[in-house]
Amino acid sequence: MKIVLFVALFSATLHAQTATPLPTSQTPLNAKQRALWDKLAASIRQVDLELDGVLGVAIEDLTSGQTFFLHEDEVFPQASSIKIAVLAELYRQDQQAAQGASGKARLSDLYTVQSSDLVPDSDIMGGLTPSVTKITNRDLATMMIAVSDNSATNVLIDRVGMENVNRLLDTLNLAHTRLRRKMMDIKAAGEGRENVSTPREMLSLLEQIYRGKVFNQATTTDFLKMLSTHKDSWIPRDLPDGLQVADKPGSLEGVRNDSGIVFAQNRPYVICVMTTYLRKERDGENAIARISAAAYTMFDRFGRASEYGRVVSPNNSSH
Repeated sequence: MKIVLFVALFSATLHAQTATPLPTSQTPLNAKQRALWDKLAASIRQVDLELDGVLGVAIEDLTSGQTFFLHEDEVFPQASSIKIAVLAELYRQDQQAAQGASGKARLSDLYTVQSSDLVPDSDIMGGLTPSVTKITNRDLATMMIAVSDNSATNVLIDRVGMENVNRLLDTLNLAHTRLRRKMMDIKAAGEGRENVSTPREMLSLLEQIYRGKVFNQATTTDFLKMLSTHKDSWIPRDLPDGLQVADKPGSLEGVRNDSGIVFAQNRPYVICVMTTYLRKERDGENAIARISAAAYTMFDRFGRASEYGRVVSPNNSSH
């Protein structure tokens, strides 16, 4: 019963209201806004200085197009953050199927759970009844995003095709973002077949999806709902409750990542923070949360202020 309630709960979140992507027109920054960007850059560099590990950052203001990069072209292990690419290929195939293409995976396709599916870190799939329980690809995707269920992810990789995920990445000019193995394939990881990306490329993937360059509007909106499913991650850790964040964290020994879109009021932005060679993984988690909080503080002010910087809050009585 708990498993059924869990899946129903997270499936229900997909139908919650989601912010609609903005058009591609961009608003230039004024000098005062550029000064705040400089302060954000300084605070990120301070986090980098204090971190016992390697940090990569990519941030883009989806309104102005302004960006900040740090070690943006370094290739980082992605851990579960690569599941964003798997989800994108599932949604691409679902859209193609809706347009009449044959042989494509659909979100509504049914799958019967098999005992051979199970790998470690599969809290939900591990509680289902093999050879009996039937679930949809959408259910599998919800498990993959909400609780990072590795068995659900591996089933989806089989259903959409690893080569198709990488082909999609090629069409989006993401040459350094690659799905090279299934989850928990320790042998493949030991052979160097790691799932990888760069801060710049993960930002580009999310930005292209947001701008409607990957899916049509309806599919884009549904994709962002799915990616916004509540989860335990570091980008939203110190942000206000109720704020929509479409992200996917990833963790391995010595690695902590999180990439996503934060729908700050009137000022959405993409933020990708990657850490590796960490002496302490918790330091990486804290670095991501600190950078995320600093970015949100700036974008929140941009979204609520006039071009002169005046913020008018409810019940504001100042002159």
